[in-house]
Amino acid sequence: MTAPRTVLAVIPARGGSKGLPGKNLAPVGGVPLVARAVRACLAARRVTHVAVSTDDPEIAAVASGAGAEVVARPAALAGDTATSEAALLHALDAHEARHGRPADVVLLVQCTSPFVTPGDVDGVAAQVLDHGADTALTVAPSHGFLWHETFPTGTPPRPPAPSPHTAATAPPSPHTAATAPPHQPAPPPQPPTPVPHAEGVNHDRAHRPRRQDRRPEYLETGAAYAMEAAGFRTHGHRFFGRTALVPTDPARVLEIDDPHDLARARALAPLLDPVDTPTRADVDAVVLDFDGTQTDDRVLVDSDGRELVAVHRGDGLGVAALRRAGLHLLILSTERNPVVAARARKLHVPVLHGIDRKDAALKHWCEEYGVDPQRVLYAGNDVNDLPCLALVGWPVAVADAHAAVRAAARAVTTARGGAGAVREIAAWLLGPALDTTAHPPPPGTPSRLPQGKRP
Repeated sequence: MTAPRTVLAVIPARGGSKGLPGKNLAPVGGVPLVARAVRACLAARRVTHVAVSTDDPEIAAVASGAGAEVVARPAALAGDTATSEAALLHALDAHEARHGRPADVVLLVQCTSPFVTPGDVDGVAAQVLDHGADTALTVAPSHGFLWHETFPTGTPPRPPAPSPHTAATAPPSPHTAATAPPHQPAPPPQPPTPVPHAEGVNHDRAHRPRRQDRRPEYLETGAAYAMEAAGFRTHGHRFFGRTALVPTDPARVLEIDDPHDLARARALAPLLDPVDTPTRADVDAVVLDFDGTQTDDRVLVDSDGRELVAVHRGDGLGVAALRRAGLHLLILSTERNPVVAARARKLHVPVLHGIDRKDAALKHWCEEYGVDPQRVLYAGNDVNDLPCLALVGWPVAVADAHAAVRAAARAVTTARGGAGAVREIAAWLLGPALDTTAHPPPPGTPSRLPQGKRP
């Protein structure tokens, strides 16, 4: 029997980035870019192995946590001039050494394309596996009219700007001042600046056919490529032999190279990402902000200066169900306020409040009680929650959270803060009826550890 063909998806993710430092770890939709790419490849049916090639220990840890093999990239292949092809060849060698057989097909999947889908990955792999292509790539169909600028033939180049070291005239010597001419001659006239001429690239500008009368052209998306592995080793580049195109949704095409691209990706993630809410099998601990998450972020102050807030009874019901289900619970608040402590006592949930560095407190709490941050759900609403959202595996924003918080979240509630958002989160984990018996912890989950300490 013929062994199934091996398809290795390689995700290059070096640590250095000049345009956007830390780019490959930047979260979009609450998930680091490298982890998003790993998930797309793992979900692709035709992929047998997923490897991340990196020189960065933090990227390696995130990639491994997401389920990828890690290929330690040497420094010689991690500089600014290193090519993706060199990283692929190195990853192919590492795969063969690790698994004892070469890959049949190698894929290049870019984590800077945040909206690559498992279907995109399967599409390029299938072209090589099933349809006789040597190489394949994802493309976006386009009917756009392209233009470029040209200059008339024979146009002289623009004169160079005068150097600041030669533009100034040296002061006359006292020995020659008497014979020097009183004025320097005027410089020769400069030729006029060339005027560019616009020409159509993919069309005759005198003829404007309708969209339906034009054949589409295709833009390379940069998201996913497939190559027959032996041919790639022979040719050393990603396009050889017969190349097949795999069209994808143009709305999902975005490459992240600078902060503006990243901002666009975060704004688009709530629209393009599939609805992704956690279940009990995904989460061991729930950590809740207080103001704006368990309240509507308003404070009533009486004439004696006492503060009052309103909470939602449904949230209390949800917290009680989470506690009965055996989840670790914590309320974490920047404010040191008797109201926060009183609500925590009412809910029988430990509280840390008056905390300036909430992320540091959360990290310490996880370490103290042996909780993996990737299995923590943190719910918040404002920018001081962003460091905590970046730390956990399930960052959640309430519906009326700050835009930056919603952009950093992996899931967003439909309920506003103080209006049942916590009850909604409990329903994600336990089901709408909050039935704690129907959702036991997954097999192998360690027994519940003691809750955090009260101050």
